[in-house]
Amino acid sequence: MLFPAAAQESAAKETVQEQFAKRAAHLWSLQPVTRPAVPAGVTASTNPIDAFIAADYKAKGLMPAGKADRLTLLRRVYYDLIGIPPTIAEQDAFLADQSADAYEKVVDRLLADEQHGVRWGRRWLDVLRYADLDGLDGSVMPASNSIYLWRDWVIQALNHNMPYDQFVRAQILGNRYEPETASSASGRRARVEGSVEDTFALGFLARSAVTRGDKDHDVAFAAVETISTAFMGMTVGCAKCHDHKFDPITQKDFYAMKAIFDPLSLKNVMLATPAEIFANGEQLADFKKKSAPVNDAIEALVGPYRTRLYDERVALLTPDVQAVIRKPEKQRTPAEQKIADDYYPVLRVDPSKFKQIMPPEEVAKYDALVKQQRALGTVPKLASYWTVEEDKALLKQKSYILTTGDPKHPEMDKPVEPGFPFQPDNVDFSDGRREGFVEWLTAPKNPLFARVAVNRIWGWHFGEGLQRVTSDFGLLGGKPSNPALLDYLASEFVAHHYDMKWLHRLIVTSDTYRLSSKQEPAQLTKNRNIDARDTYLWHFRLQRLDAESIWDTIHYASGDLNLAVGGKSFQLTVPDQKQKIFLPKEDDFTDSHTDRRGAYLIRGYIPSTDVMNNFLTSFDVDDGRTACPIRTQTVTAPQALFTMNSDLVEQESEKLGALTLKEADGDLHAAVDAAYRRALGRKPSGAELDYGLTYIESDPARMKELAWLLFNLDEFIYVR
Repeated sequence: MLFPAAAQESAAKETVQEQFAKRAAHLWSLQPVTRPAVPAGVTASTNPIDAFIAADYKAKGLMPAGKADRLTLLRRVYYDLIGIPPTIAEQDAFLADQSADAYEKVVDRLLADEQHGVRWGRRWLDVLRYADLDGLDGSVMPASNSIYLWRDWVIQALNHNMPYDQFVRAQILGNRYEPETASSASGRRARVEGSVEDTFALGFLARSAVTRGDKDHDVAFAAVETISTAFMGMTVGCAKCHDHKFDPITQKDFYAMKAIFDPLSLKNVMLATPAEIFANGEQLADFKKKSAPVNDAIEALVGPYRTRLYDERVALLTPDVQAVIRKPEKQRTPAEQKIADDYYPVLRVDPSKFKQIMPPEEVAKYDALVKQQRALGTVPKLASYWTVEEDKALLKQKSYILTTGDPKHPEMDKPVEPGFPFQPDNVDFSDGRREGFVEWLTAPKNPLFARVAVNRIWGWHFGEGLQRVTSDFGLLGGKPSNPALLDYLASEFVAHHYDMKWLHRLIVTSDTYRLSSKQEPAQLTKNRNIDARDTYLWHFRLQRLDAESIWDTIHYASGDLNLAVGGKSFQLTVPDQKQKIFLPKEDDFTDSHTDRRGAYLIRGYIPSTDVMNNFLTSFDVDDGRTACPIRTQTVTAPQALFTMNSDLVEQESEKLGALTLKEADGDLHAAVDAAYRRALGRKPSGAELDYGLTYIESDPARMKELAWLLFNLDEFIYVR
């Protein structure tokens, strides 16, 4: 037996790799997935999920709540699978269908609905860091004008039930198919080409660059951090500047994985036809010819004033910074160019500033010229999209560990070869770096891949994963509440060829999913004393609707939600002067169809201006800078102020009131009933009906106020 001092000396002799190998050997998530036997004799349900859950009830002494009533369950599964509530006709049809499989038929119909992809696409895009705009002041991600095509690819992939392994492969490789290469009859190996549409999936990687040259290696850094959390459930990003403090991941592992993506560069792909390209060239030449005189006149008028203000601002800087600013851009070093970029927002002279020092008569001339300039319009930009490709020159360059993660400070004495954490000895990179990594990642034997996926999907259905921290299967993430159930689902997911709709159906048709969120008081107290957090799912967790579902329901209840699938994102307001300065000029997000689903609301982050609407931020939508595995569910004053005072709720309350009156042929009794069913997915109780009729005081015009009241009930934004 070693004494403490001797034990420390022994540990010191071990290399970091040896110490981390021991950690990996004991980490539960890295152990092979084995299919456990389904517990027998614990439930009458034939769904295996219920057997595993019931075994926990028995072991813990828990009594589950009863089943949710039919309309509560219907509303729950509608929001869960397609993100919008059932119509009155759909409620009636479900209540009228007394067949044993009535609910299962609803589930199958919802999984086949094209709105399913919109709902679940938004969930996956949260994890994968989707953003319409991201970057710095004056430097916005090049892919912003076409990134919606990646979002639309995700939606269509889910609607067509693309197997999960192909879903992941396509977004890393641009090719969902395996193998990547095949041999002909003559023995010649050739690459198997993927579907053309899968190049849109590479928006996942292209999205990360904020400059066309990707000078800060944003694509490679983001690939490591996002792929490791989203698909591996490991916080590899924590090893960017030092060995991971808790998990068996070294700094070398991080940069070995980064080396897989280092050769990637941005590529712009044209979507226009040759005829459209030639026509656009002619339009552009004609536009330049017509606009040149106006542009020259504007420059001659305001140039001296702009130069004067610019020189005054430069003169306020320190001499060393002045020297950098005055140096021609091509002569600057990378460090000097960074200084110039940092001072760009300070030195920029906007019209509002130089107009302040111009004589009134010249301001009038300037405004008239600008009016002429705007009247000329613009030449529409040709459709294109951004993707990534391997650069042969970059492929030949060595990769190094970077001091503090800065690409400008590589540790030249510490080169790294392409690799990844937990890499087995037999990884084959002969088909390519990404190909070798993805082959390991998506392999059925990989203990992380299926576990992370089924746990993530489970968490979205129940509000919390079996492994509570869905993106951290490391030491700090804890252990699953029901490891046998997690491994059963993972092994069956692989056996069903990574069929995500199969998994959704299995979960939502379980008795566990169909439990009520309410329970008899005495039993509730007993269960809470045993399991206060509902870890073992003895009742259905109350869940607040996410922002998009609230947006959708407000429109849907009043009958004016546009259910078109796909297309560019939209803003709710015309960009203000500040946004016009910092947002890219060529991107137009002012779609007039602002009644579309909330999944298409623009999101992102630019330091000096607001990109996202206050509605989204109030209801806990992340901006896409970091992965969001599970949305926060806060209760705040801005949320109440939105539902009480926003123009949207005012407008839609009026529409809902008018619609229910029209459908009821002026019958106030029927109108109140319809308002409840549209807004809350159920009929009003007798007391609620009496209260509603009393509230409107026989005045049809007051149906608007009742609709407003329904939009402001807690029940409206919560799913039971």
